[in-house]
Amino acid sequence: DGYITALNLIPDSPAWLAKIRANPMFLGLDLRGGVHFLMQVDMEAALQKKLDSYSGDIRRALRNEKIRNSGVTQNGNALTVNFQDAETATRAVSVLQKALFDAQIAQLSDKSLSISIPANALQQIREEAVKQNINTLHNRVNELGVAEPVIQQAGSDRIVVQLPGIQDTARAKDIIGRTATLELHMVADDSLLQQALAGVVPTGYELLYEAGERQVPVLVSTQVELTGDSINSAQQDFDENGAPAVALRLNNQGAAIFGDLTRANVGKRMAMVLIDQGKKEVVTAPVIRSAITGGRVQISGAMNVAQALDTALLLRSGSLAAPMEIIEERTIGPSLGRENIQKGFRSTLWGFVAVAVFMVIYYRMFGLFSVVALTSNLLFLIAILSFLQATLTLPGIAAIALTLGMAIDANVLINERIREEVRKSQLCYYVKEHGL
Repeated sequence: DGYITALNLIPDSPAWLAKIRANPMFLGLDLRGGVHFLMQVDMEAALQKKLDSYSGDIRRALRNEKIRNSGVTQNGNALTVNFQDAETATRAVSVLQKALFDAQIAQLSDKSLSISIPANALQQIREEAVKQNINTLHNRVNELGVAEPVIQQAGSDRIVVQLPGIQDTARAKDIIGRTATLELHMVADDSLLQQALAGVVPTGYELLYEAGERQVPVLVSTQVELTGDSINSAQQDFDENGAPAVALRLNNQGAAIFGDLTRANVGKRMAMVLIDQGKKEVVTAPVIRSAITGGRVQISGAMNVAQALDTALLLRSGSLAAPMEIIEERTIGPSLGRENIQKGFRSTLWGFVAVAVFMVIYYRMFGLFSVVALTSNLLFLIAILSFLQATLTLPGIAAIALTLGMAIDANVLINERIREEVRKSQLCYYVKEHGL
């Protein structure tokens, strides 16, 4: 139950070919069938993600240096940090320049600073967003087990994804288009939660709900303490109660931040927020009992094994730098791919037969030798493609047919030269016999 047997994925190679490890070639999208997506990257979201990262770095740097501030606010594509006096603002400039080496810092007044992104950094953000999305898509498609996918950039903000032989197109579309990221937020006190439930959400907080049927409300701080970019690996696991969970391993920087965060907030609640397709859900919000070091974290909540596997896949393959929208989708069925294979095979076969018949009729015995050489050429070509596990497409079959016509060209030149030499020898013999 819950499994689909895809018979068209089972190779039907003869046993003697399998014994000598003659593997079948990979088939492209036009021969095997599959899906084609054209996706557009949301550059505005990539810029907003960078500003959010700046905001977290600013708060963390000022907190480490014990510099008091009145908060970080966003004005368009810039951030504003307010201080109590000019001396504190001047002191913060050097601190922020070290923490945000690629940002542009300017003083709006004696007590406020403006942090913006330079023009060259904006262009770099756009380019890196497309590159990171391509890398993330490669990781996710590899997790799906698709052989020889095509993932490449098309224009400045578009990506082409071709998945040949994919069976569950709905799941593939769901996996590659999701933007699942994990964020850690601190949870507010119960008094602020009651205020938020009454309809007045305090500034700097956001009312979210735990995943599952109960939908327990949780008031979390908008300040992001740690993001999923610090995740090295994620695997489906089970918690101490036997419920499905996701085991995470953080990198060195993430482990250090997580250790400092838990050490400084013992007795408080910390929420793990999963952002997927623009929807935020609190996976779990445990109470911090002690400092957690070593970089090993486990998240559990209202999820089944399949959801835990998908969540681990998304977190393990990395988060998208920016959301993407599928603006074009094409599906090629296996029947159409089979028809292309048959037509390509027949065209190559009849082309070979036509060339072979012509060579045998026109050059007779030498033509027969040419046909044997042409057959060996075709067999060696297909054997090398199979050995290299090359992807065969419809243009590739046309190229094989073209190769047959070009390969016989040398045999024609050789046979014509032999005929010329035979004519010359016959002429010389005739002249010698008749004394001319």
